Amino acid sequence: MESCIHIFQMSGVKTHELKRQLFHGIKQLGGRYIGGSAYQHAITHLIIPQVLSSEKFLAACAAGKWIVTPEFVLDSVKNGSWLAEEPYEVALSIGAANTSYPSRQWREEVTSGRLTGAFQGWCVLLIVEEPTRRAMFDRLLKAGKAEVYHCPPPSDTSITHVLTKPATENPINHGANCYPVSHIVQHLFGQKNTMNLNDNITDDHSAAETKDKNINFTILKEDILSYVTKQEGRPRLCFLEFLGYEAPCVPPSQATERDFSNIGSMIDCGLFNEALEEMRSSVFPGVLPPLPYLVSLLEYAQTAHASSVFVRNMYFVMDNLIVTNPPWLSPISVKKYFSQLLQCPQCKKGSWPFLESAIRYCLSNEATCHPLPGPAQPTLVDFHFDTLTLFLKIFQGEFHSVTIGDLGRPLGIGVSTATTTGFLLYSTFWTMWERSTLLSSTVKKLTQLLVEAAIVDYADTEKKQKVYLADTLLDMLSVLVEFWCHHNTRLNPHLVGKGLKDLSEHIAAISHDALLIVLTGIVGRLRSTRLKLMVADAVFRKVCDMNRIAVTNEPLSYRKMVLSYLPVLGSLAQCPSGTRLRTVSTPHSCSLQETNCRTLNSLVNEVNTEKENIPRGFKKVNRAGETLLHIACKKNQVKTVLQILSLPGIDVNIEGFELLRQSDGYGRFPLDMVSAENEKEELLLSAQAGDDTFKKEVSEVSNLPLLEAGSTLLAHLIFTYHRERGVPRHVGDRSVSLAERLVQALEEQPAQKMTSGWTNQFAVRLVEDAETLLELSKGMHQAQVAQAVKDCKGENTMFLMELMDELKSRGEELAACL
Repeated sequence: MESCIHIFQMSGVKTHELKRQLFHGIKQLGGRYIGGSAYQHAITHLIIPQVLSSEKFLAACAAGKWIVTPEFVLDSVKNGSWLAEEPYEVALSIGAANTSYPSRQWREEVTSGRLTGAFQGWCVLLIVEEPTRRAMFDRLLKAGKAEVYHCPPPSDTSITHVLTKPATENPINHGANCYPVSHIVQHLFGQKNTMNLNDNITDDHSAAETKDKNINFTILKEDILSYVTKQEGRPRLCFLEFLGYEAPCVPPSQATERDFSNIGSMIDCGLFNEALEEMRSSVFPGVLPPLPYLVSLLEYAQTAHASSVFVRNMYFVMDNLIVTNPPWLSPISVKKYFSQLLQCPQCKKGSWPFLESAIRYCLSNEATCHPLPGPAQPTLVDFHFDTLTLFLKIFQGEFHSVTIGDLGRPLGIGVSTATTTGFLLYSTFWTMWERSTLLSSTVKKLTQLLVEAAIVDYADTEKKQKVYLADTLLDMLSVLVEFWCHHNTRLNPHLVGKGLKDLSEHIAAISHDALLIVLTGIVGRLRSTRLKLMVADAVFRKVCDMNRIAVTNEPLSYRKMVLSYLPVLGSLAQCPSGTRLRTVSTPHSCSLQETNCRTLNSLVNEVNTEKENIPRGFKKVNRAGETLLHIACKKNQVKTVLQILSLPGIDVNIEGFELLRQSDGYGRFPLDMVSAENEKEELLLSAQAGDDTFKKEVSEVSNLPLLEAGSTLLAHLIFTYHRERGVPRHVGDRSVSLAERLVQALEEQPAQKMTSGWTNQFAVRLVEDAETLLELSKGMHQAQVAQAVKDCKGENTMFLMELMDELKSRGEELAACL
């Protein structure tokens, strides 16, 4: 990524509307915005409407940064490119005829190279009792290149300044002059200009920065719980075409008043085509033809004598019957009528054997409920495919009837109030004893047939009969999953999560022999977003397991995808192409649903790689429960830490972070042992990216098909996760939005502390996700992506990198709430 010469922070911008204008203007002109209340060293410009004694303003002055008014960005947007900064530098008025620019002196000194910062040469002993204020002054002094200590330094270090708050420290004890912290302002601007500034230096949590920073964490928690509950309970699939369907106007009991005897006579005489034509003109709302007549016509449709015209007319009759007498809007007697109708006319064993036989016949599979004319005849394939379409239509209608209330239409108006247990969906996929589990025996059979259909769809052969069979089965699976989840979400959310996980793991497990492109195709065409999310995750972990790459087991989140899954791509890119790696060309391309990203042109069946064992010793602990890494961090031994992270078999992008997360017997983490913030930051960056001295970056991709497959799955994960569990966006200007309060709360305390004691894991991950997005907006975690992945020109990998940029932009949008 090219370096950006316009990197901004804001201070003192009070209105959210102006903040949004500035944020979008910066982005439009190719700049970058960093949020947060603390000063960031990476910025080049600070936007401030007027001089304030805030941390950001003083630190930017000390560092020699550009400090401009909001008009610099607004006028640059009008100009179409960045303007010169000088006319927009913030001014400090000290008289009617005199105006000074307090930051210009230090900016010119730093730009010319005469100074590195306003506090160059200072060696400060900072004595401030309150931790937050102490950290603020520490950042401010370091921005001006001062060396800062919080306790007496070694004897060979000479202190030049003692800064205290309150100013009660005896300077003789330290051999240096003692000043109050307001001396920082006096040094920057002189005594005269200091009179125009508030000596009480403030951080950007103050009232001068925003309307109200007093976050009520109890109310915030309740609002987050309400938000995630509403998000989880919303319907994922919408079938608005069923809004026009109405309950039959004529009671079914009056159906016997219509004379169907002529149709019966035709059937007895073997005049099936004529009987079907007569039946086609006799279907009306509230009118159900005698069941034996329809059964006879269905039985004839499965013989070798039925013509293609008869099959199409049979479909029209059945479809019209469903439209005029929708079973989901009808009494239980009508539901039973359709249950008896939609089963094999010969075997009469229920709807699932009939549905299964239809699928298997389309797959040219002989394992049907009873022998059918073979090899598969095109006319019979059409009939059975039409049967699947009819089943799917009823399933969609039944799902629509239970979710219509969530779409703004109250339940009970045009919707049957009968129990859902009479639905064909229930009787087809779950027995009475299986309804508390998503992965019933029938659902298992459907997923197995789905994988077989997907393999047939992608097979490079002219013999395949139906290229849309897998799509129909995927739609069917999505409907039944959403139906079951919607029914159980409010009763037992934990049960829903377990059911989705079990089903996803099952799909990944039964697909062991399937080509990887088949699995990515299945993921891309699933309409149920929550099922798609879980299946994509299961398949991604399957790919990692196939290649003996370890990934963490914590729940799915942005942090997991960034810190665990992104580094995996670098390992996949370097996997050797084993003897079982195959590449095939597909007759048609498959697109990533909703993202327009094409899937692979190459497939992976299994890749064997060797993973070195982790060396012994580095996990050994002492009596305090400290590992070697704890001890090295405690002693600020940066090189030793880097050596540990570079040991053979340790991936610094994965295991390094795992080591840094290990706590000792007192619950302390390795980084807690590091006293200096700059050294802690150095260690963290080293754990993310590795050190050039100990790790040689690989810039070539050895296994492009595998990398492209992993990128496809991870792109699905990120995009679908955003749709399913995305952090709420900041909307409105009159009231403080949930997003804004969440971001402000994260400025006061980390996600782990904020969510301590929370039981709703969706709410916990929402807060963690917001924290991760804010970290991305600050440029963190960029080193998680291997150089080989960044340089890859594969279509799916490049698209994934674009998605990562979008995540960063989403974080910048959140940061703009501050």
